[in-house]
Amino acid sequence: MAAAPVWSVDPRTGKQREQVAVEATAQEVDAAVRAAHAVRGALADRTVRAAFLRGAADRLQAAKDHLVEAADAETALGPVRLTGELARTCYQLRAFADIVDEGAFLDVVINHPDDTATPPIPDLRRYKVSLGVVAVYSASNFPFAFSVAGGDTASALAAGCPVVVKAHPDHPALSELVAKVLRTAAAEHGIPAGVVGLVHGFEAGIELIRHPLVTAAGFTGSVRGGRALFDAAAGRPVPIPFHGELGSLNPVVITEAAAAERAEAIGTGLAGSMTLGVGQFCVKPGLVLAPSGAAGDRLLKTLTDAVSDTEAGVLLDHRMRDNFIAGVAERTGLPDVESPVTPGAGGEHTVSAGFLTVAAEKLTAESAHDLLLEECFGPVTVIVRYDDDAQAQAVLSRLPGNLTATVHLSAEETAGEGRGAEILAELTPLAGRVLVNGWPTGVAVAPAQHHGGPYPATTSTSTSVGGTAIERWLRPVAYQGAPEALLPAELRDDNPLGLPRRFNGTLER
Repeated sequence: MAAAPVWSVDPRTGKQREQVAVEATAQEVDAAVRAAHAVRGALADRTVRAAFLRGAADRLQAAKDHLVEAADAETALGPVRLTGELARTCYQLRAFADIVDEGAFLDVVINHPDDTATPPIPDLRRYKVSLGVVAVYSASNFPFAFSVAGGDTASALAAGCPVVVKAHPDHPALSELVAKVLRTAAAEHGIPAGVVGLVHGFEAGIELIRHPLVTAAGFTGSVRGGRALFDAAAGRPVPIPFHGELGSLNPVVITEAAAAERAEAIGTGLAGSMTLGVGQFCVKPGLVLAPSGAAGDRLLKTLTDAVSDTEAGVLLDHRMRDNFIAGVAERTGLPDVESPVTPGAGGEHTVSAGFLTVAAEKLTAESAHDLLLEECFGPVTVIVRYDDDAQAQAVLSRLPGNLTATVHLSAEETAGEGRGAEILAELTPLAGRVLVNGWPTGVAVAPAQHHGGPYPATTSTSTSVGGTAIERWLRPVAYQGAPEALLPAELRDDNPLGLPRRFNGTLER
């Protein structure tokens, strides 16, 4: 049976533009994984790895105009947004190159024998090694930063792991172009092309997670799709780590004092955050707890004006558009749910932004209104009006895990008066990143960043953004009593590689 063709599709019209490839067969997935497995040794040298990552960033930047044009044709995200995202992707590759050069991620610890300890300590030397081939599942909404050359790929390569990427169907042509750039950069440093494999098709994604030579996987997408792959990873004869980002409401709490102090500024900021990128950000604020009363009314008026002035936009594909329209209709059909600005179809191929409101008491116990506690992908948010702190706490207690949680406090509350610290404590169990007086859209690539959270936000405790994302693709190993001549260079007493390490209890840099 012939494999199905893979088409590049224009999201502005829904029409096919060009055939890009064909869906990979099981044999082609096997070949890609085996090719990746065969080149692990080419990534063993950290100097080569770092140079490859920097070379990939340079080549991507050099091809910027062509790549952005291709990305916009398939995603309609616009040249400004895509140019910034490509710059972020290049920065991330270079940042991981710096991490590889530094070597602290290897976590080298050396203990010489100590017969006086209880129990006695033998000669022990511990560091981290690469897992092997990593399967990467591209995201729809970040065609550069969470796709073929995105964070999962960059961190896996930095760890010394070849990758096989399952391309997202919303940008197959761009995926092919970026993979070619990465392979060209690899060849410049003597690394075979198999270091970055690329496959297309739903069945290929299933074959990939099941392949016995795949040692770990990274995923960004829906709860349904991610959970299916997560279960498949756990159900293998040899289970593997699955680092999945699945879904998030990203709750926001606005205190009564904050609303009284700056309702208009908060309303304007919320409108900008929830409609950014036509609401297609994984950290879009999807549930907002706002106080009842005059201050909350002022906030909603500002939000109404700002969202009403937002132009309709194109979602990444027509399937997402259909799901958004259906999801909004289902939510607005619930009793006592109002829509001051009704989101939905903005035109034949676009959607308009909007928001819904509901009283907090509707969400304090299980009911049909629990639908409002589920993510709706697109430019919509739910405003939950609460009468007192107890109501707000009751709603928060029913929320699933999230990538982010935000609180807006007044000047006095940020200075330590009122319940500011208590609210932070209530939000901390809900999310991997907790914000004060900000908006969650925008995830900085920084050493201290954490982009993850309790399930269903992610399926692990790791981050997919920032330097520590490399830890997902490593495992520790300790050598006991190994002669110096047999040890890896990273674990020798004379430290020929100049690595930061902990040597007999002393941190050496």
